[in-house]
Amino acid sequence: MSDPSVPGILPCQSIEALIAAGAITSATPFDDDQVQPASLDLRLAGRAWRVRASFLPRRGAVRQRLAEVAMHELDLTGGGAVLERGCVYIVELQERLKLPKGISARANPKSSTGRVDVFVRVITDFGDAFDDVDEGYDGPLYIEIAPQTFSVLVRSGTRLNQLRLKAGAPPRLRTESVGVDLTGEVAGFRGRRHAGVVDLDHEDGHDPRDFWEPLVPRNGQLLLDPGEFYILASKEAVEIPVLEAAEMTPIDPSVGEFRVHYAGFFDPGFGTDEAHGKGSRGVLEVRSHETPFILEDGQTVARLVYEPLTERPARLYGESGSHYQRQGLKLSKHFRVWGG
Repeated sequence: MSDPSVPGILPCQSIEALIAAGAITSATPFDDDQVQPASLDLRLAGRAWRVRASFLPRRGAVRQRLAEVAMHELDLTGGGAVLERGCVYIVELQERLKLPKGISARANPKSSTGRVDVFVRVITDFGDAFDDVDEGYDGPLYIEIAPQTFSVLVRSGTRLNQLRLKAGAPPRLRTESVGVDLTGEVAGFRGRRHAGVVDLDHEDGHDPRDFWEPLVPRNGQLLLDPGEFYILASKEAVEIPVLEAAEMTPIDPSVGEFRVHYAGFFDPGFGTDEAHGKGSRGVLEVRSHETPFILEDGQTVARLVYEPLTERPARLYGESGSHYQRQGLKLSKHFRVWGG
């Protein structure tokens, strides 16, 4: 395992050491591909609750608060259950933490989750912030799921988010601006509001024309309508060095009334020549807010914040295959190739 005195994001071999030591446990055996180069995929357990409102437990356990806000329970075993768009759900996760001193964690949606506009975030017992897991936390994990554009089918074992483990307080190495590319014949896609259900465990199983509308820019501009969801691509290629990880964060809202990139975590090796991903673009999940907004080609829409790993990961992003290495403008893995 990495030296805990060295601040940074833990690589895969350190995550596996935490699993072996019992600091990360699971209700079922871990999947062979669950540990990513610098993150751990989290899996849904068998029970979900439709709740009337989102909440943070702060002074109690999540299960205690569920008794106050739950409307009904859903069984995710077997064929699973449909989570309706516009509703909020709390689901148990299979993984449980008993973090050692000096180790904390932060969760992000997986890229495929953000690309279908499903808003997810982790909740912990006594937690006063979403997605952040305090140093030394000992307890269960829950996920809040709020589908925004499409209703989705999930099951026990579905992976919607991932966890990064951190030693100490990793320093910010640098911050880079991310612009949007509006030069292509098709510059992006807008989600269709009255589409069918997306099965989140069915890869290449949906016709994209049933769920998305292609967007043709005019004079290098695109008009974002309030409340709509868009898939766009970055102007610049994104490269994450093998000893670093990065998180994409929205820009100051004063620059534009939109939110970019639910799935904000990039593993080491993304877009690198070493991992055969040179030229990969960042896919931007964009939601416009209160007013229509004209987006221009090259306009800065997000920032990439880079942090160090404690040591080189034993494997890099995309080495064993990935839907998103060497990507350009691309929908989530649930959809067949546009026009294919």
